[in-house]
Amino acid sequence: MSLEGLDLNILGPAFLAGLLVIATHVPLGQEVLARGIIFIDLAIAQIAGLGVIAAHSFGWESHGWEVQIAAVSAALSGALILHWTEKLWPDIQEALIGVSFILAACIGILLLSNNPHGGEHLQELLVGQILWVNPSNLIPIAVIYAIILGIWFGLATARIGRLGFYILFAISVTASVQLVGVYLVFATLIIPALATRNLKKKLIYGYIIGISAYIIGLVLSALFDLPTGAVVVLSLAVIAVLSRYLIIYVKKNNSSYQGNE
Repeated sequence: MSLEGLDLNILGPAFLAGLLVIATHVPLGQEVLARGIIFIDLAIAQIAGLGVIAAHSFGWESHGWEVQIAAVSAALSGALILHWTEKLWPDIQEALIGVSFILAACIGILLLSNNPHGGEHLQELLVGQILWVNPSNLIPIAVIYAIILGIWFGLATARIGRLGFYILFAISVTASVQLVGVYLVFATLIIPALATRNLKKKLIYGYIIGISAYIIGLVLSALFDLPTGAVVVLSLAVIAVLSRYLIIYVKKNNSSYQGNE
C-alpha cells in the first residue's frame, strides 16, 4: 500500500469523470431495467467502441473530431437498428441485443488483429483509462450530459418515446465508453438500478451508491496500484449489496417500531 498514489491532480479529474457518468447512467439504467433490455448498454457501448476502433484503423487521432463522429454514428446506427428490431420482434429483443454485442466485439477484434497495439487498444476500450482523463476533455462531455439530463427530466418518459430513449442512450453511452470503458459503463448503469429496484426514492439511492463506489474504488486502486476500472466495478457490486440489505433492514426496523407504538 502506498499513499503516494493519492494524488488529487489525478484522482480529482477521474472522480469528476465518474460523476458525469453517474449523473446520466443511474436514471438511464433504471429505465433499462424497467424495460427489460438489460444488455442494451453492453451492445451499444461495444458498437460505439467499434466506431472508435474503425477510426483508429484509418489512422485518425485518438481524440480528434473524426473519432467522435465515427463513435456517435456507430452507436446511433446500432440504436436505430435495435429500435427497429424491438418493433418487429419484441419477444426476442434481448437475444438480438446479445447477438449485436458479439458481432460488434468480433468485428473489433478482426480490425485490431494486424495492429501491433491491438491488445492495448482493446483493453483500453473494455476497462477504460479513467485515471488519465484530461480535464479539458470533460467540458464538452459535461455539456452533452447536461442536455441529455435536461431532456430526460424535462420531458416525461412517455413523451420521449422509444426512439428518443434509444437516441439519448446511444449518445450518452458513446461519451461514457471513451471515458471509463465498456465494463464500467455497464456496471454503472445496471448495478445501482438492481440495488434500488422496488424502492422509493430509488434515484437518490442510486446516486449515493454510484458516488460512494467511485470514491472508494478510486482510492483503493490508487493505494494498492490496481486497475481502476476493475476496482470501481467491484466496489459498485459490494456497495450495492450492502446498501440494499441496509435499506431493507432499516425499513423493517422502522415498521416494527411503528407497529409496537
